[in-house]
Amino acid sequence: MAKRSGAGALNCRVVFQRRETVQDEYGNDVLGEFADVGNPFFARLQPRFGGDVEAVTAARLAAMQPYNLTVRNCEATRAITPAWRVYDAREGVVDGKPVRLFNIKTIVNPDERGQWIEMLIVEGEAS
Repeated sequence: MAKRSGAGALNCRVVFQRRETVQDEYGNDVLGEFADVGNPFFARLQPRFGGDVEAVTAARLAAMQPYNLTVRNCEATRAITPAWRVYDAREGVVDGKPVRLFNIKTIVNPDERGQWIEMLIVEGEAS
């Protein structure tokens, strides 16, 4: 398959979420629910294949699907951390919950020129 690069490769839309800090009944700051951060971003969502797709967890085989997510480097995307999560905006939200959720594992600058940010994300894993 030909390697796609440039803006034409950004063929999907994603929304990033982070946990809000709220105060409990005693005035302590605690982590609340996930909330959308900003507008949807154009991104490239590319599945990864190979031996790292399945992991043995608690004596059972758990199927997880890792993806490479590529977005443009900007001030908003540089603020993203692995504590956040992302969902596919094309699939949408049902009853206030995103349909297709991904956990962010790592964030790198693949070309080291600051043009793109690439993330290893996993679908099918608890947040």
